[in-house]
Amino acid sequence: MKNIRLPAEWEEQSFVQLTWPHENSDWGPYLNEVEPVFLNVAKEVAKRQILLIVAHDDEKIIGKLKNFGVNISNVKIVEIESNDTWARDHGGITVLKNGKPVVMDFLFNGWGLKFAADKDNLITQNLAKAKFFKNAKVKSVSFALEGGSIETDGKGTLLTTKECLLSQNRNKGMSKSKIEKKLKKYFGFERILWLEHGYLAGDDTDSHIDTLARFCDENTICYVYCDDRDDEHYIELKLMEEELEKLKTADGKPYKLVGLPMPDAKYDERGNRLPATYANFLIINGAVLVPTYNDKHDIEAIKLLGECFKDRDIVPIDASALILWHGSIHCITMQYPKGVI
Repeated sequence: MKNIRLPAEWEEQSFVQLTWPHENSDWGPYLNEVEPVFLNVAKEVAKRQILLIVAHDDEKIIGKLKNFGVNISNVKIVEIESNDTWARDHGGITVLKNGKPVVMDFLFNGWGLKFAADKDNLITQNLAKAKFFKNAKVKSVSFALEGGSIETDGKGTLLTTKECLLSQNRNKGMSKSKIEKKLKKYFGFERILWLEHGYLAGDDTDSHIDTLARFCDENTICYVYCDDRDDEHYIELKLMEEELEKLKTADGKPYKLVGLPMPDAKYDERGNRLPATYANFLIINGAVLVPTYNDKHDIEAIKLLGECFKDRDIVPIDASALILWHGSIHCITMQYPKGVI
């Protein structure tokens, strides 16, 4: 499938999508806490490239963006109904077919039927109806897949987890081999690297790879590292680390591995642990937006990612509010490569 390629996140982008929180989403009780996170992400993206905002009510948002100092000239708002805000998982996933962008609209079923997703599942088609994707075709695919579940080096390698992609509530009855065939067909993957271990307490996604391990370039993988033997994650993350150490690049060499620290345990008001992770960063044109959690490990994570992305600005954004609903910076965003608009 060499005529189809899924670009790496670090390649030049057309725009980034945010789906804005509103009163009727799960964020209703937390809007005052979470909107500043979205505003900060919006401000940093719009400094450097186009920002698409899928909005429940565009008039209210325009005023908030202006008051926050966002570069409005780089913002495009499309009013579309939504259930929630996780654009990484309901957003379109863009491949290049014979060099031309095609926005793949996969089925989004609320992470295996856990949450309502009827409106979110229609967002990409509604953007197409609004003629937003002017230079790209939009193709609907009856295969359940979320953007947070796949990581690529842009050169034919997929990194993912068995826990998520083999979940029966997503594509019931499909064997691993059949799912591999579909992934190779849709994305042109030549290699699929499966992780069997690794999870975060409080995660609703069945171990999305973007919470655990990420490509920084085609030879480097950063991953969540736990050195506290008393932490419930220690054994699983140690086993994941051992799996990563055995993986090879396309030319047969070991990957350069960068262990990101785990933030200290964070809990919600009911005492449930929240899935705070530094791996959930977003790469944009000229910068990397790094989630922070008012934690003593923030500085180390920023430093390590700065060493991985020496040619980009490293921009910390407090994502403490996002983990209240079990996500972070990468989860609320979806990048689209050059040429889509």
